[in-house]
Amino acid sequence: MNNILQHPPIPIIGFAAFSGTGKTTLLKQIINGLSQTMNIGLIKQSHHDIDIDTPGKDSYELRKAGASQTLLTSPYRSVLITEHKSQQEPELGNIISQLDINTLDLILVEGFKQTSFTKIEVFRKELDKPLLYPEDKNIIAIATNDTKASHSIPKLDLNNPEQIMDYIRQHFL
Repeated sequence: MNNILQHPPIPIIGFAAFSGTGKTTLLKQIINGLSQTMNIGLIKQSHHDIDIDTPGKDSYELRKAGASQTLLTSPYRSVLITEHKSQQEPELGNIISQLDINTLDLILVEGFKQTSFTKIEVFRKELDKPLLYPEDKNIIAIATNDTKASHSIPKLDLNNPEQIMDYIRQHFL
């Protein structure tokens, strides 16, 4: 399934950084801007147990009865809940295959920083964390607030989401 990461049918761009760097805040701005003209898919990795269903509701009770996949749908949205019995981190390629990529123009990924696919690093100087680049050869640009930094890959202004959106448009769309 990871072949989809090496030869994606549509652009897949990850945003990788240490926790607390502001990936979600930046992605909200980028999604808000890009979604005006295209359909965006988003995958967000969490290292915590998640449950979006409500105890006592029929869908929750049916899922808890043993369904390995539950698709909850309404006229407004659908949610697919997949139980992972192995409790291992799902592979990004397998997660992407669950999306309807025929309706999307771009997939943005928050997390999966250890996975090999195209990424933009989000870096805040004041957090005093190391850069993921150049150790991660899949990082193609760094969005940073460090105005003095110089790198061999493009440096984007972390505080200018429009510049980051322009970079995505120019290089992927």
